[in-house]
Amino acid sequence: MAKKQATTNAVAPPSAHTQARILAEALPHMQRYDQQTVVVKFGGHAMGDPDLAAAFAQDIVLLKQSGVNPIVVHGGGPQIAGMLKRLQLKSDFVHGLRVTDKPTVEVVEMVLSGLINKDIVTAINRQGGKAVGISGKDANLMIARKITQMPDPKTSVMQDVDIGFVGDPAEINPHIVEVISKSDLIPVIAPVGISREGETLNINADTFASALAARMKAKRLLLLTDVAGVLDKDNRLIEQLTIEEARALIRDGIISGGMIPKVEGCIEVVEAGVEAVVIIDGRVPHCVLLELFTEHGVGTLVGRKTTKNG
Repeated sequence: MAKKQATTNAVAPPSAHTQARILAEALPHMQRYDQQTVVVKFGGHAMGDPDLAAAFAQDIVLLKQSGVNPIVVHGGGPQIAGMLKRLQLKSDFVHGLRVTDKPTVEVVEMVLSGLINKDIVTAINRQGGKAVGISGKDANLMIARKITQMPDPKTSVMQDVDIGFVGDPAEINPHIVEVISKSDLIPVIAPVGISREGETLNINADTFASALAARMKAKRLLLLTDVAGVLDKDNRLIEQLTIEEARALIRDGIISGGMIPKVEGCIEVVEAGVEAVVIIDGRVPHCVLLELFTEHGVGTLVGRKTTKNG
C-alpha cells in the first residue's frame, strides 16, 4: 500500500537560527522586567478555551522562570452564571454588576475560590510552575466595603443601589502575596473580599486586579479581554495612549460604552503609581509573552509615556 503524501501546507518548524534570533530579541525585554511585579487579570474567552488556557499557563511559568514576579487575578462570570442556572437561582445585574444575595454570594465564592481557582493552579502546575491559590479573604488581603451607590450610566449622577454582597476595595494588605512572590511560587487570586464586619463580598475582577497592582506599585497591569483593545474612529487598534490622550478620546466619544470604565480604571491605576496598564486581546495565543517580551504587543497600553516597551 502506497504511503500517503505529506500535506503541502504543513508549516515547517522555525530553524535553529530563527529560534536563537527570537530569544536574542526577547532578552532586552526580559531584562526590563527582571524582578519586577506584573499583575495579570485572567478572564474572558481565554478561560473557557483549553488551548488558550494552556498557553496562558505556559506564559505565566516562563515569566516566573525569567525572573518576573507574576500575580494572577482571575474572573469567572460565565462559570458563576452557569452554576446559578444549574441551581435555579435567579441572577440580575445593575449597571453591569451582579446582584448578589446571600445564596448567590455562597455560589460565587464556591465557583471562584474553589473550582476556577484550582483549575488555574492545576494548569500552571502542569506546565512546570508552582502555583498557590488564595482569595482576597486570606490574611485579610482585600478588605472591602459594600457598594451602596453607583453612577447612572446616562447622567453619571450617583444613585443609591442595593445589590447585596458586592464590594469595592477599601484596604489592601499585600503581605501574603509578597511572601508567595518572593519564593518560587506563583499566587493565583480569586476576587472575593471580606468586609470589616466579616461578610464575604464579591468584587469585580478588573477592580480587584487594579487595586492590587496600584497597592504593590506593579511594573505592569495586564487586563485580558475579548476585544483587540481600544479602537479609533475607523475601528483600528490604538496601540498606546497617554492619560491625556485617553481622556480626550472619552470626551470625543471615540471611547464609548463598556470601554469607558475600563479605560478610566486604567488611568486611575497609572495615576496611583503603576507604570502602565495594557488592555490585551486574550483570544491571541501567548498574548502575555507577546506583550511583555516583544516589540509588537497585542493590545492598547495606557501610561504616562508613549513608548510601548519603554
